[in-house]
Amino acid sequence: MSEATGLRDYFLVTGNYWTFTVTDGAIRMLVVLFFHQLGYTPLEIALLFLFYEFFGVVTNMVGGWLGARIGLNRTMQLGTGLQIVALLLLTVPEPWLSVGYVMFAQALSGIAKDLNKMSAKSSVKALVADEDSRLFKWVAVLTGSKNALKGAGFFVGGLLLAVVGFRWALVILAGALAVALVVTLLLLPTGMGRSKARPRFNQVFSNTREINWLSAARFFLFGARDIWFVVALPVFLYSLGWDFWQVGAFLALWVIGYGIVQAGAPRFLKNPRSPRGPDGTTARLWTFALAAIPAGIALGMMAGLDPAWVVVAGLAVFGVVFAINSSVHSYLILAYSDHDKVALNVGFYYMSNAGGRLVGTVLSGWVFQEYGLVGCLWGSTLFVLAAGLLSLPLPGSRRAVTPA
Repeated sequence: MSEATGLRDYFLVTGNYWTFTVTDGAIRMLVVLFFHQLGYTPLEIALLFLFYEFFGVVTNMVGGWLGARIGLNRTMQLGTGLQIVALLLLTVPEPWLSVGYVMFAQALSGIAKDLNKMSAKSSVKALVADEDSRLFKWVAVLTGSKNALKGAGFFVGGLLLAVVGFRWALVILAGALAVALVVTLLLLPTGMGRSKARPRFNQVFSNTREINWLSAARFFLFGARDIWFVVALPVFLYSLGWDFWQVGAFLALWVIGYGIVQAGAPRFLKNPRSPRGPDGTTARLWTFALAAIPAGIALGMMAGLDPAWVVVAGLAVFGVVFAINSSVHSYLILAYSDHDKVALNVGFYYMSNAGGRLVGTVLSGWVFQEYGLVGCLWGSTLFVLAAGLLSLPLPGSRRAVTPA
C-alpha cells in the first residue's frame, strides 16, 4: 500500500468515526436529559446505560477476534449500521419507551460504538507507518478529534432536544450516519486489518504481560471518569438551574477541549533527545498527578466554596490531565502490539475500558443518589489511584515487551 493510499483510507476511517462519535455523544445527552425530564431517578438513568456498557465489554472481547478474521472495514460498517438501528428504535411513541425497551436499544448502541471504535483505532496500525513518533501523532489525532466531536455531540444532543424534540433529533442523527456508511462501503478496501492467520477465539485474551497491566489500569482510569461524569455531573448541573442546552453546551466544550489537548499530546510530551513515544514511566507520572484533581474538587465543595465555580474550574484541569493520560494509553496499546495481533489486542484492551465504564456508570447513578457529587469525586480519586498502582509494572522502555 502506498503512503498516499494509506492516508486516504486513514481519513475515510476517521471521517466515519467522527460522524459516529457525534451521534454517540448526542444520544447520550438526549437520553440523560429526556428521561430526567420524565422524572427518572439518577440510578434509573444510569441503569438505562447498563446494557450499553455491558455489551461494550462483550463486543470488545469478540470484536477484535471478528475484525482479525473478516477485516476492520467490515466490523466498522457493521457498527455503523447497528447504530442507525439503535437510533431508529428510540423514535417510537413515548408510551413504548419503557426502561427495558430503552436498555435494549442502548445495548445495540453499545455494540455499535465499540465495534466502530475498535475498528478505527486498530486501523491506524495498519494504515500508518510503524514509527514511534508518527504512530503516536496519528493515534493522538484520531483519539483527540474523536473526543472533541463527542463533545460537539453533547451540544448537538442538547440543542436538538430543545429545538426539534427527542424523536426528530434521532431521525436526523440516523440520516447522517447512513451517509457515512454508504461512503465507506463504496470507497474503503476490503480485508483491511485482517490477520493472515485465522485466529482462534481463545486468542482474544492477551498473553502479553504489558498489555494485561495496561488494560487493568485502563479499567480504573475510565471508571474514575465515568463515576462522576456520566450521570452525576449533568444531573448536578441541571439541579443548579441550568437549562438543557446550557448543560449540553458546557459538557460539549469540556469534551472538545479534552479532545484538543489529547490530539496535541505528542507535541506536549515530545522529547527532542529521543524520537520514541511515551513509556510506562510517562503513564505512571500522569496517572498519579490526575488523582489530586477530583480530591481537590471534593475538598473545595466540602469547604463550602461555590459549587458551580469549583466544579467548572476543577473539571477544566481534570480534562487536561485526563486527556494526556488517555492519549498515552492509546499509544501504548498499539506500541505493545504486533501488526498481526493488533485487532485482538485492541479488542482486549477496550474490553477493559468498557468494563471500567460499566462500573463507573452504575456507580455514577448510585453514589450520586446516596452521597451526592462529593461522594462521586472521592470514588473517582480511589479509582485513579488504583490505575496508578496498576501502571507500576509497565516497562520504562516500551520495547521491553514480554509474554505473560
